[in-house]
Order: sequence, then C-alpha cells, then structure tokens
Amino acid sequence: MADPNPAVRLLIERGETVAVAESLTGGLLAATLVEVPGVSAVFRGGLVVYATDLKASLAGVDERLLATRGAVDPDVAVALAEGARRACRADWGVSTTGVAGPDPQDGKPVGLVYVAVVGPQQRRVDELRLGGDRSAVRASAVSHALDSLVTLLRSPTANTSAS
Repeated sequence: MADPNPAVRLLIERGETVAVAESLTGGLLAATLVEVPGVSAVFRGGLVVYATDLKASLAGVDERLLATRGAVDPDVAVALAEGARRACRADWGVSTTGVAGPDPQDGKPVGLVYVAVVGPQQRRVDELRLGGDRSAVRASAVSHALDSLVTLLRSPTANTSAS
C-alpha cells in the first residue's frame, strides 16, 4: 500500500485539508491516513457510503446519476469526492468506488475501480482495472487514491489554490 506520509506532509506544508468518501474501501483510506502522526492538522473526516442510497443522502450524489449509471462510474466517483469536500468543509476530496469482488456487481467486473480527487481548482478521476482478491483490490485502490492526491498537490495548478 502507498505511504500516506507524502500526502499528509504536502497538505501540512500547504495549510490545506482533505476529506474522503469511500465505497469499496469501506474506511480503509481514512484509516490509512490517520496512521500518520500529525494528520489531525489536515484530515477533516470522511463518509463511508457503502450502500447506494447513502451515496445520495450523505454525499449528495445525484439520484438520477446513480439510477442510470450505477454506483461504479467515473462521474459518481467525482460526485463522491465533491460531496466529501463539501460535507467536511475540506480543501480536497478523495473518493473510491468500484467492485472488490468476489462477484461482479450490476454488470461491472471485479477489479473495476474509480478513484477521484477534487481540489479547489482541479479534479482527476481514474479508471483502474485491478487484480487480486478483495483485500488486494481495496489496498490497491487506497494506494492509487493517495498517489493521485500527491500528484495533484504537486502540480503547478494546485499551487494557485487559496489556503
């Protein structure tokens, strides 16, 4: 699993905060972040919205989007990240949604994962095709989410955000 320290260090340096909205990772992303000493300066909190109806009621994902595309979708991932950012009043929102297995879900294959990061002026969503068992898919999704956050925090456009 990716080291959460670079993300936390960059957030501390920038004086910015992060929140998460997790579906398939079920709190693993938040748990990974809170392993870092000093993370309380930057981690606002998170939403574990495993059930589809909670994606709408807690994270604010449009119910029509969920009804037409299902929970495993790139636009849903972005909406989850935006919802975490808004609900927790954070500068950055990070989300995970996908199929960890062992069986496909709503016609989506095991290992199909979407990770989104939304910041003050930018957003990124990645489609992943991950292998391995349920635990490996979830761990890989967390690693990718942390790496994506670091990438955006280091990008030139991220440096123009308000603190």
